[in-house]
Amino acid sequence: MASLRGLALGDAFGETWFFQPAEVLETALVQRWEPRGPWPWTDDTAMALALLKVLHGHGTVDQGALATEFARGYAADPDRGYGTSMSTVLPALGDGADWAALTGRQFGGRGSWGNGAAMRVAPLGAWFAGDLDRVVAEAIRSAVVTHAHPEAAAGAVAVAVAAALSVGGTAAGELVAAVADRVPDGEVAARLRRAREIPHTDDPRDAAAVLGCGHRVSAADTVPYAVWCAARHLDDPVEALWATVLAGGDMDTTCAIVGGIVAAGTGLDRVPAEWLAACEPLPAWVDRVAA
Repeated sequence: MASLRGLALGDAFGETWFFQPAEVLETALVQRWEPRGPWPWTDDTAMALALLKVLHGHGTVDQGALATEFARGYAADPDRGYGTSMSTVLPALGDGADWAALTGRQFGGRGSWGNGAAMRVAPLGAWFAGDLDRVVAEAIRSAVVTHAHPEAAAGAVAVAVAAALSVGGTAAGELVAAVADRVPDGEVAARLRRAREIPHTDDPRDAAAVLGCGHRVSAADTVPYAVWCAARHLDDPVEALWATVLAGGDMDTTCAIVGGIVAAGTGLDRVPAEWLAACEPLPAWVDRVAA
């Protein structure tokens, strides 16, 4: 599946920049110093793989099955950069905790509004691309298994809808507005409306100053910027990733989101062979699902 492969590539590409010395990072990004391989992917891809496995097996987001797959993925490889919250939630799910009760108790009963539900969801949008109403419903179902706050669900909806619209060939200049129209009202939606007013000719760093780029690891601080970057280069995943990473922030997550959205429409044919070779391979079963 092209969206999943783009997500993994973006995740791995973005993650490599965290290991660059701080004193050379801005120069490296501006001058496009290609990081050396290998590029390992993170929890963004691990959780997207779990989601794809459930979609393939059930044809829908079976929330109990998704909770189980998330827990299995964590138990098999907990060193993928999972956040503090997920490092508590996922082992508990593996021990049989009820996902709804567990995630609803997070953050004083408000639930997490982090960007984790958004980072993994682009392939779901591609999966249900022919039915935007279903994209919205399934994205929400996927989000609340780990992130109970409505803003986290709104972030997941935005990314999934963007990926679906990318598959459908929506024009770059129309993407952000079309996404904003499908997102429940709130902070994510408000920043998307702000993003649609930012010209694609603007520097991504200026857009990030307005929208955020994941420094706060929240859906509202991450998703609008990523959707704007995807729209800026909707026909070119490489340019989209370079633009996204330029602002810094939560680079593996913003790049995972952008890679998943753009590749859903373009595939990876324009990605250099060296990048594809550097990116950590996906499990062999993905080829069977994609077929």
